[in-house]
Amino acid sequence: MSALKFYWYKGCSTCRKAKAALDAAGVAYREIDITSTPPAEADYKRWLKSGQVELKQLFNTSGEEYRKGKIGDRLKAGEGAAELLPLLAKNGRLVKRPILTDGPRVTVGFKDPAAILAVWTA
Repeated sequence: MSALKFYWYKGCSTCRKAKAALDAAGVAYREIDITSTPPAEADYKRWLKSGQVELKQLFNTSGEEYRKGKIGDRLKAGEGAAELLPLLAKNGRLVKRPILTDGPRVTVGFKDPAAILAVWTA
């Protein structure tokens, strides 16, 4: 298993809560600023193929970049991974955060600390 990567933005309160929960549980990870270094397109493709996430779940639907790019409309119109994943790989502000991954496994977002920690402390 690869080292756990924690893609986050320190200005995001949800990311800070996730970081605090991981730290409190003693989970080791490498921090990566998602706004300057988002996951690669190949990572998104692997996660989608695994069935752990759906395309829409990868987007920060409440963000300004999502609205400006009319991503919701594009998804409704049937645009898929081939058209939209390159946008995520280039613009970390479009990405739902935080993302925790060891390569094959991934969790996107952070709502329930117990559920997330069950994945990464098992």
